[in-house]
Amino acid sequence: MKKYKIAVIVGSLRKESFNLKTANAMMAMAPESLSMELLDISGLPWFNEDLEENPPKEWVDLRKEIKAADGLLFFTPEYNRSVPGVLKNAIDVGSRPYGKNSWDGKPAAIVSVSIGAISGFGANHHLRQSLTFVNVPAMAQPEAYLGGAADLFDDKGKLINASTKDFLKSFMGAFEKWVHTIAK
Repeated sequence: MKKYKIAVIVGSLRKESFNLKTANAMMAMAPESLSMELLDISGLPWFNEDLEENPPKEWVDLRKEIKAADGLLFFTPEYNRSVPGVLKNAIDVGSRPYGKNSWDGKPAAIVSVSIGAISGFGANHHLRQSLTFVNVPAMAQPEAYLGGAADLFDDKGKLINASTKDFLKSFMGAFEKWVHTIAK
């Protein structure tokens, strides 16, 4: 069975981020055919087309990591009903220079995690809109909106909610099928 390399991208920079905790939990429960690797976007310089002539090393590295991946798993909080700037910046950097879109055709899934009841719904859908434009087919079902995140983890960052664990395992199973269907 082929092993697919999955780039995991977390749109929250906070050390105790619930999105990062969820990403770590899901990486641990990934099916054997998916090799998960967390991409660090925290130090990525802001996109500025003027820098393309001599792009920052961080841009070059991110683009290589995206191109090397067979699939993408995004985690996003919701900031002002949208995605955090750092995540949008990563999408912009990866989609350039024009005509060399690193994201092109990579199957993806999105998980939005929030302490609120809306569960990052707005961010999840804004991210889907950006991914559509950069030609990333995002898994439609199941959708993953995790609300009340403060109650899902213990003080060591371990996922303790049994129904959430069960849902995330089934989500990972669906994502595995999605990657096997779409990945080139």
